[in-house]
Amino acid sequence: MSRRPGIPTRRFDSGGGLFSSSKSRSSPLTIGLVVVGGLFLFGYLYRGTGGFGSRLDSVSRVEGDYLCSGEVQQAIPILQKAYGDSMHKVLHVGPDTCYVVSKLLREEETEAWGIEPYDIEDADNNCKALIRKGHVRVADIKFPLPYRPKSFSLVIVSDALDYLSPRYLNKTLPDLVRVSADGVVIFTGFPSTQKAKVADVSKFGRAAKMRSSSWWVRFFLQINLEENEAASKKFEQASTKSSYVPRCQVFHLKSLH
Repeated sequence: MSRRPGIPTRRFDSGGGLFSSSKSRSSPLTIGLVVVGGLFLFGYLYRGTGGFGSRLDSVSRVEGDYLCSGEVQQAIPILQKAYGDSMHKVLHVGPDTCYVVSKLLREEETEAWGIEPYDIEDADNNCKALIRKGHVRVADIKFPLPYRPKSFSLVIVSDALDYLSPRYLNKTLPDLVRVSADGVVIFTGFPSTQKAKVADVSKFGRAAKMRSSSWWVRFFLQINLEENEAASKKFEQASTKSSYVPRCQVFHLKSLH
């Protein structure tokens, strides 16, 4: 939760105040403090209505607490080049999905839905609107998803699988593949750069387990899921051309035939 912005104040002597005399002139410093304080106050009040204050908070939270969900937003242009028409109907699964879905919905000819695996805290007006419209729902991904096979062209997952043990991954990952028509893209943390926070353990029930790429490849083979080498190659080519370097591991899986 963001702190309430403080309003810069200036102490005056008992002999007068900011408007104590019509003849007195305000110094440039005083005027500057008043203007800055007014802007902070306006930003705080406007934030409650879902304006720019809440948007800045949401971006900070996504990139801070859920690095890979923030990474998905950065990678959308790269995904569009790699998947083309497969980006027309997308399901995003992961924490802070409201912000990812909002970003996808701003893209032309893109339908987007989201699943938040955990309770949504401090949802802003934009997120509440997405929930009311059915674009975002809260669902425990340890259980079968409430969608028919191939309901979405592409499924994107971020920051969600890191909190699941292999026991649940055995069920959840095939189910994500089941509801996709053209594949699944997984954004997951690097084991050497990300560590679980104490708050994460209490919220998600377990610490995030950042696994190596070799671990994931072995796991995909173990549960009979096939990597999408063609999409992976296109993604790498588009990343190189755009000078985009992912801060998360990115895996591409084929859908079930």
